[in-house]
Amino acid sequence: MHRHLLEKYHAAPADPGVYLMKDEKNRIIYVGKALNLKKRLASYFTKESGHDLKTGILIRQIADFELIVTSSEHEALILESTLIKKHKPKYNVILKDGKNYPCLRIDVTEDYPGLEVVRKINRDKALYFGPYSSAHGVKSTLKSVNRIFKLRKCRKTQFANRSRPCLNYQIKSCLGPCCHGVSREEYHKIVKDVVLFLKGRSSELVKKLTTEMREEAERENFEKAAQLRDTVFAVEKILEKQVVVSTDHLDRDVIACVGEKEKAIVTLFFVRGGNLVGTRHFPFDMHYNDIPEILDAFIKQYYEKSSFLPSQLLVSQPVENRELIQHRLSEKKGKSVKLLVPRRGEKKQIVDMALLNGKKELERFFSREAQARESLLSLQKILHMDRLPRRIECFDNSNISGIDPVSSMVVFINGLPDNSLYRKFIIRNVTEHDDYAYMTEVLTRRFSKTQDDMALPDLVVVDGGKGQISMAVAVLKTLGLEGAFAVAGLAKKDREKGETHDKIYLPNRSNPVNTGQAEDALFLLQRLRDEAHRFAITFQRKRRGTRAKTSILDSVQGIGKKRKQTLLSAYQGISRMKQASVDELASHPGMTRPIAENLAAALEKSEEGEVPPV
Repeated sequence: MHRHLLEKYHAAPADPGVYLMKDEKNRIIYVGKALNLKKRLASYFTKESGHDLKTGILIRQIADFELIVTSSEHEALILESTLIKKHKPKYNVILKDGKNYPCLRIDVTEDYPGLEVVRKINRDKALYFGPYSSAHGVKSTLKSVNRIFKLRKCRKTQFANRSRPCLNYQIKSCLGPCCHGVSREEYHKIVKDVVLFLKGRSSELVKKLTTEMREEAERENFEKAAQLRDTVFAVEKILEKQVVVSTDHLDRDVIACVGEKEKAIVTLFFVRGGNLVGTRHFPFDMHYNDIPEILDAFIKQYYEKSSFLPSQLLVSQPVENRELIQHRLSEKKGKSVKLLVPRRGEKKQIVDMALLNGKKELERFFSREAQARESLLSLQKILHMDRLPRRIECFDNSNISGIDPVSSMVVFINGLPDNSLYRKFIIRNVTEHDDYAYMTEVLTRRFSKTQDDMALPDLVVVDGGKGQISMAVAVLKTLGLEGAFAVAGLAKKDREKGETHDKIYLPNRSNPVNTGQAEDALFLLQRLRDEAHRFAITFQRKRRGTRAKTSILDSVQGIGKKRKQTLLSAYQGISRMKQASVDELASHPGMTRPIAENLAAALEKSEEGEVPPV
């Protein structure tokens, strides 16, 4: 133990706060919180034995530490979460999934509200339903609602400016409130039915609609009764498919954790209105952490980012900071949130179901891992590598006739994709369409980084044959990395020559590698190449879409957001603006003669086919 660490420990205050452990390179390797900092530090620096595995390893790494005193343990909890998210310390449990899950939103304060998909819940008077575990889940629910009920489907701007009904009205899937005299009361009656349906109270909705159907039939309003009958049948059909896991119709999340062989899976059930509407699995490493610690970290990090908080969280095991976490979550929700560990009854059955699903997912993970290892061993053999290719990087380019060229780098760790390590590159220094030049720039930028910035791979794969391989080797030789890792190229099969498989090329070898006895290795590289291709194309489309949405006005010096809005409002688009004279352009509020001249010149160039640079 370094002497200066003991001196800093003795000077530590007995206050609540956060401590940051650092290694010899001054990197933060662990962030923790404590009600009494001095007492917590004593467990590191005065206790000589009896440490758990993680603490023992951590103590040997500590070269320094930093303390931040807070006014309460609750404040320390918030600061700890912020610092873990910022620094991602090696020995903390880190939740890598950063998604905001989709929800359905309906603003019941509007006269004729529509249902929309959102990923953020705002503090407004609208009603939110979800979250749904996938985009497919929310789209399926939205499709069901649109099929059964007749709410408007168009956006607010379209709805406000319609002069005649759209196709949805023609096919009788919308009441057409935009153009027909649908009363607010009649419309909101359907909105209430939608709310019951989305809350999972479909049985109650069926009873209500059945009663209304009989009343309409007694009044001899048979057309309306038939519509209600069809709605009842549609809702009942969906009811048959729903998995009911509780009878109290409450919204709750169920969190269960299982671990084995240094791997843990946290399974999250979304229960809405008593129905199981979705499942997510989150993998964690268990090298230094046990299950209660993983659960504790998962709940703090997941719900810090989650836009939806149910009133109940059911967990499979007790967590260390239960009262503190409950207080924090209740504060965020604005209502009471309970963290429960059920011991019997219906709630215990739901948790057991989540545990069973977690065990099955863990089994699938180990099966995929074993298959991936076999593929890696096969790949090592056919490429004559001196080590197992645990980290493989693959690069691919994407452009359309040289416009908006980009490249992608995808990374597979132990045969499985790790999208947290993926990288995107915008080509900066190549003005002409040249795939070799693109790849040269990207490889140079990637491997100019030090190992502190990014670990070196065991294998680099480029999309292409002998030409791409030669180019990659030349770049690595220039950077002094020749021989530091293996390089391979993956070329597509030539159907005209009767080839049945893609080909793997190696440096200084004219013929492709024989993969007849190693199809699993070839399949792994194909997955890698296809993932790099998908990632590059997605990025390129996004860039192209951004350019398409960019107005000519954005390139004109002196025109900002307000002037752009004024001009577009006045002319309702660029085509009419092109017909205006400089004097007319200058006459609008906020415009000046020089800016109007710049705009006129830019509009003239665009008309001639010269698009100003963005």
